[in-house]
This record gives sequence, structure tokens and C-alpha cells, in this order.
Amino acid sequence: MSEPVRLQDRVVIVTGAGGGLGRAHALLFAARGARVVVNDLGGSTHGEGANASAADRVVEEIRAAGGSAIANHDSVTDGARIVEQALDTFGRVDVLVNNAGILRDKTFHKMEDSDWELVYRVHVEGAYKVTHAAWPHLRAQNWGRVIFTSSTSGIYGNFGQANYGMAKLGLYGLTRTLAIEGRKHGILVNAIAPTGGTRMTEGLIPPQVFDRLQPELISPLVVYLGSEQCQDSGELFEVGGGWVGKLRWERSQGVGFDPREGFTPEQVADNWARIGDFEGAGHPQDSLQALQQMMANLQKYPLG
Repeated sequence: MSEPVRLQDRVVIVTGAGGGLGRAHALLFAARGARVVVNDLGGSTHGEGANASAADRVVEEIRAAGGSAIANHDSVTDGARIVEQALDTFGRVDVLVNNAGILRDKTFHKMEDSDWELVYRVHVEGAYKVTHAAWPHLRAQNWGRVIFTSSTSGIYGNFGQANYGMAKLGLYGLTRTLAIEGRKHGILVNAIAPTGGTRMTEGLIPPQVFDRLQPELISPLVVYLGSEQCQDSGELFEVGGGWVGKLRWERSQGVGFDPREGFTPEQVADNWARIGDFEGAGHPQDSLQALQQMMANLQKYPLG
């Protein structure tokens, strides 16, 4: 049996924590000893309006259970203010959970610029702003954990969610790069693609399934990723309904053409089945590994 996962006196910022997944994350972090900054602007799922009561209620829940928490009502696009409040109150930041998000679902044909831009601002720019403000402090203390919230809509695509899918897969790209940059400073960065029954997914998931996808079935993974015990970085996990799985890129062996002679579209067509054959597929872990097959093909056909 593993040692208990504790975060005693760690300072954790959870964005979008006024309800749903963020609330569940905040409550579990606090139950494991963390001091929690409960951030929530209190707007609608479409990104409209603001209401301080959502974050305040979660703070009251945490304190009633004997935990330590403060509320923050700033937009994630003002991320520096969220981090500043954490530092002013608790003197440090250790863990950042980028959870805040909205939906503006429309088919691409009907999508307006405002639908695209607002989803980008909340999911991508907001996560950037909060993380960028916290990053120097994590580096200075040589320890930190950052969790980004991706989505299966970004991994696999989903009808009517071009804006949301773009933003969510973009956050995984950010995860991969920050994992590389953060490792030598003790900062580990991972992403989750959760499926939970929240106000953002209500009406999108059949009721009989929705009721079984409690947000509390996602938070244990998030708390583990924010803990000392977790040593993985740059990874992506699907989680929901009590199930957790890890994803990785897979690439076919491909086909190598002679770069000295070039190749034609007809040759691509002739080799299309082999290009898409995943038997014996590889799983590149980084950019260097990803280049190995291309370099091997160049070495196969030396110049002169």
C-alpha cells in the first residue's frame, strides 16, 4: 500500500472552482491538508456575467470542514492578480490547477469571431496568464506542480466544438513544452481530459450516465498529480466515472523515399496503405525521437 497522499500546507490555486470539477478538486486538496485559493469569476457557462457567491460558498465548505481557503473572484485572464492574492495571503504557491472554462458550441459554419475568441481567451490565454504569473515562484523554490485541463473534444474532435477542441488540445501542447522546461527546476506539468457530470456537460450526456459521472471521481487523479508522490511529467490522462487511462502518441513505421530523387504524388498513392499501417507502430516520446525515422531514411541514401 502506498504512503498516504498528503499536501500539508502546500498552497494550491484551483481556477473555476466555484462548482463542478473545480469545486471537487478544491475540497479534496483541502481535505489532504492544502491551503486552497478558490478562484471563480462566477459567470455563466457561456462566459457571461459574474457572481462572487460561487467561490465564497466553496470556501465556506472548506472552512466548515476544518480546512484553509480563500476566495478569489478575478477572471483567469487577470491571472497575475490570482497569484498575487495567493502570495499575499499564504506567502507562496505550490500547485496550480487550470480548470476554468466555458462553452460556446456552434458548428464551424455558424461560428462567429466572438465565439472563437472568448473560448480561446478563457481556456488558453487564461491558463497562460495564471501559469506565467506563478512560474517564477515555482522556479525560485525549485518545486511545483501544474495541471492543465484538456478534453476528449481536443484529442478526438467533437461536432460543434471547433473552438473548444482547438483550445483543449492546445493546452496539451503547452503541457509538453512546460514539462521539458520545468523538469530541471522541480516543476512537473501534466494534463487531464476529464468526463464529468457538471453544468457544462448537462444536456450533452444522457441523464442515466450523467448522474454517475460525479466530479468527485476525477479529483483523486488531480490531487495525486499535484503531490510529492507524482514524478511523471508531460503526460495526458483520460479520467471519468472511476476510470483512469494514460494516452500516448502512436506513429506508423511509414515509408521512406529516396530524398536525392524526390518522390511524386503517384508514389504516395501507391504506398498509401503502408503509410497508414500501424503494425509495429512507434511511440515517440520527444522531438528527438520523432526525428529518428526521418534521419534514418536520410542516412539510407547518402549523398555522393
